[in-house]
Amino acid sequence: MPAGRFLPRLFVRAVDLLPEPSLRVQRLVAAAVILTQGGIAVTGAIVRVTASGLGCPTWPQCFPGSFTPVPHPEVAGIHQAVEFGNRMLTFLVVLTATAAVIVVTRARRRREVLVYAWLMPASTVVQAVIGGITVLTGLLWWTVAIHLLASMTMVWLAVLLYVKVGEPDNGVSVRRVPRPLRLLTLLSAVTLSAVLVTGTMVTGAGPHAGDKSIDRPVPRLQVEITTLVHMHSSLLVAYLALLVGLGFGLVAVHARRAVLSRLGVLVALVAAQGMLGAVQFFAGVPAVLVAFHVAGAAACTAATAALWASMRERTEPELVES
Repeated sequence: MPAGRFLPRLFVRAVDLLPEPSLRVQRLVAAAVILTQGGIAVTGAIVRVTASGLGCPTWPQCFPGSFTPVPHPEVAGIHQAVEFGNRMLTFLVVLTATAAVIVVTRARRRREVLVYAWLMPASTVVQAVIGGITVLTGLLWWTVAIHLLASMTMVWLAVLLYVKVGEPDNGVSVRRVPRPLRLLTLLSAVTLSAVLVTGTMVTGAGPHAGDKSIDRPVPRLQVEITTLVHMHSSLLVAYLALLVGLGFGLVAVHARRAVLSRLGVLVALVAAQGMLGAVQFFAGVPAVLVAFHVAGAAACTAATAALWASMRERTEPELVES
């Protein structure tokens, strides 16, 4: 038997030795995946604003010949601790991602759920490689941008995993809103992507490069930051306007309370994120607000994914017939 077919069977047989997890356990694990995927983005921002991006100047080791920090005259101990701590948090991300695969496999969930679960450890490996490239290239702004955008993508997928886990395997897909409104929601998600991309560009031109070494300055995006801020904020306003328009459409078609509630939460998060960004800009981009802004970006991404998922649900056949 080829090894490629033997290993998956061996994994399934090993998982079968574990007790079958309840739906509650599966959802708790999926929720933990969301928190860790969003959390690693926030701690990554903390690494950047504390100028600890090269606290471990190599990868996968921290220093040549050592996977852990070592005393070094050119690298402050606090920077080593912050960067190494962020790397250690990766193990928690891997742990929750692996747990998601195990619980849905043991529960013998449908293929769709299994695919979303396996995307978690797979994307975590990709993210780790991107992080390594970011360090080895000296924190080039566009590698940092890709690192954050990958985290936001993983948050989106983690939310979908949570939603899919809660749906019955023998259910049927039901459209909860008309197709035009679902397309409008998709357009808002695309606009969110543009907001995130321009946000990383603002970061790339901003004061927090991730390292302050004089002898090895971090290359920055050579574009006037005010121009980038205007672009970023304009897209955020467009994103919010799309959500408001979507709200009028959902009310007009008498959408379910669950859909309207998720939209309300999302609008509140986006408005708060916009106000935080304005305060952040006029206050001179203080480090603590940068971390909160990244957390807000993860929250807006998660809420948009939850809204998108609520518009087409999988439900029990008898509920559809009734």
